[in-house]
Amino acid sequence: MRNVLRVCMVTLAIATAGCGSADQSAPPSSAGSGTAAPADGAAPGSSAAAPGADARGEAPAKEPIITTMPMDVPSGTELILTLETPVSSETAKPDQPVRAKLAKPVVVAGMETIPAGAPVTGAVVSAERSGKVKGRASLVLRFNEVTVMNTPYRISTARITRQAEATKGEDATKIGVGAGVGTAIGAIAGGGKGAAIGAGVGGGAGTAVVLATRGKEVTIPAGATLRTTITETVRVIMPM
Repeated sequence: MRNVLRVCMVTLAIATAGCGSADQSAPPSSAGSGTAAPADGAAPGSSAAAPGADARGEAPAKEPIITTMPMDVPSGTELILTLETPVSSETAKPDQPVRAKLAKPVVVAGMETIPAGAPVTGAVVSAERSGKVKGRASLVLRFNEVTVMNTPYRISTARITRQAEATKGEDATKIGVGAGVGTAIGAIAGGGKGAAIGAGVGGGAGTAVVLATRGKEVTIPAGATLRTTITETVRVIMPM
């Protein structure tokens, strides 16, 4: 009987020792750790919102893309201009700036490449006053820049030349009038002989008037219409 009791006690001791070892090796529970497991299978530390999205989950607005297309304005294209700065052969100097605006749009392949009203700038190439004895007044202009959509473009254009009218007929009239007046005065003073002398004096006076008077000057007023042509192809960038 004693042997049976001893076996029972040994068995109970072994069982109790085994239960204690199992309790110590069990992993700690996460119930009281205070760290919540991520929901929906998301990785720890990841953000719920997608990159670039705002708080409402909407993607940021994209900036509009501006496209452009180059257009070539060919050589020989006519430019019709309205002059803004008056110029005169009497006062103008070489390299003096002149301004104008495009009076009519330039259309290439059905597209308006240079709009009406585009500013055009240039300069006086040469200016010659009318001479007292000979030499007609002349004025030469050239334009070298046009601005399209706030962008300036260098252009090469044909020269615009203006020359004063000849005054030979008026000069001859002045001399003739001077001779006629001298003849009349000479006839009154001394008859036929006086008339001959007076004619010579009067003619000389008429000639002196012509020599002291300059011919006509060239004046181009503001608002005048000028025409020129592009002599070298120019590329203009147009928005689409």
